[in-house]
Amino acid sequence: MKTLNVMGYKKIWFGISLTLLAIGLVFLLINGGLNLGMDFTGGSSIHANIGKTFEVSEIRDIMDKYDPSATITHAGQNKDQVIIRTKISFDNEKRIEIMKAFSDKYSIEAKDISFESIGPTVGKELAMQSLTALLLAFLGIMIYVSFRFEWRFGLASLTALIHDVLIMVAAYAVLQIPVNSTFIAALLTIIGYSINATIVIFDKIRENIKSERSRKMDYDSIVNVAVNQTLTRSINTSLTTLITIFALYFLGVPAIKDIAFPMIVGVLSGCYSSVLLASPLWVALRRRFKVS
Repeated sequence: MKTLNVMGYKKIWFGISLTLLAIGLVFLLINGGLNLGMDFTGGSSIHANIGKTFEVSEIRDIMDKYDPSATITHAGQNKDQVIIRTKISFDNEKRIEIMKAFSDKYSIEAKDISFESIGPTVGKELAMQSLTALLLAFLGIMIYVSFRFEWRFGLASLTALIHDVLIMVAAYAVLQIPVNSTFIAALLTIIGYSINATIVIFDKIRENIKSERSRKMDYDSIVNVAVNQTLTRSINTSLTTLITIFALYFLGVPAIKDIAFPMIVGVLSGCYSSVLLASPLWVALRRRFKVS
């Protein structure tokens, strides 16, 4: 099997990442930021028990009058229920209108329709809690990796994780997918996945540094050897994970797809950063802050 020259093409890896992040930044500026879902902006959630199968387009015909951008998904074991999520908070008058529209079309009673409102204050609290969780995860990982290896490994792994987060943000900015609580859950999951793959490579680098053979090798060569020693494991782990997530995305219900998509992006980005970015970053830090 041909070996992968990670260090020899490090400028290409960095260039690809910077290009993707630049594209995400452009779309963020064009769209005025991310498309925040109702979990962060506040709004209403409507749950209706239709009692029979239906097409999403039928519900869309009803909701177009109130919010054409509302998210509509099937629910229930027999897909005879619907969940509608909208950024609009309906007053009692509008709620009565919506209930009447459903009743006229599907002959259901008022008890079969429920409304749940999320205020903007709750959305702000969720945003702060999400940011806090992300920062604590970064801090914990930085401390753990620095303690287990050295601070240069810790800083390199943290930079790679921030890269993964920004790539996911860029994907959401380009596709204008609503950002809800599932995005944060997927984000924290991917951080754990990515750092695990990075630590495997860093552990091999540390092992190779201590070996007799490495005494005549420079850091570039040590990294290349370590990455190639773990490359099969990294690829196989990512592929098996992706197969499962793709199955969830294409065969699962819409609620599952909401978390499956960021997981797909995160696994791809996490594998890329662990194999191609983290180690070159460590070498750059090692040379910048030389060790006697």
